[in-house]
Amino acid sequence: MTEQKATNVTWHEGEVTRAERGQLLGQKGATIWFTGLSGSGKSTIAVALEKVLHERGHLAYRLDGDNIRLGINKNLGFTAEDRAENIRRIGEIAKLYVDTGVIVLSSFVSPYRADRDVVRALHAEAGMDFIEVYVEVPLEEAEKRDPKGLYKKARAGLIKNFTGISDPYEAPEAPELVLHTAEMSLQQEVEAVLALLAARGIIKS
Repeated sequence: MTEQKATNVTWHEGEVTRAERGQLLGQKGATIWFTGLSGSGKSTIAVALEKVLHERGHLAYRLDGDNIRLGINKNLGFTAEDRAENIRRIGEIAKLYVDTGVIVLSSFVSPYRADRDVVRALHAEAGMDFIEVYVEVPLEEAEKRDPKGLYKKARAGLIKNFTGISDPYEAPEAPELVLHTAEMSLQQEVEAVLALLAARGIIKS
């Protein structure tokens, strides 16, 4: 956990509770954390899921790996240390959204279990739902898809610290859901996540 450097700071509690904000929205805030290799389909699933949730009257917001690195985390690279800070910041942002009652759809490779566990712990300490979804795909299939041409560049040595090639990916040991994207359609994947959200009481069944 990152050290607290600022001193003489105190949390200022408000008068509107998380439950009251959720009641206003007709849903329960939660973080759905999609993790998996580049090219596994994390962002594609999150985009489709956000659209379906919106159509059903639910407020959801996507936090996407590349989008975040173009803004708040533009000063971070891909070393293990930078990856850890990238995920920590996202975890804190997700918590803020969940506190407002929003369903957060986070799509990050997040290759290290320890970093994902930090985000899970942040949510647990705040009494918030954290749902880890492992978007599983064989490396050979991810390389075959290679939508951004990153694997080709990594194999050529043009990209360093690339997960699955020069850096490891640590698969979740006990995720709340596993989506085998080489065997499932996008509709099946979205429906699987929706069913889990309903079972957890985050949305109405």
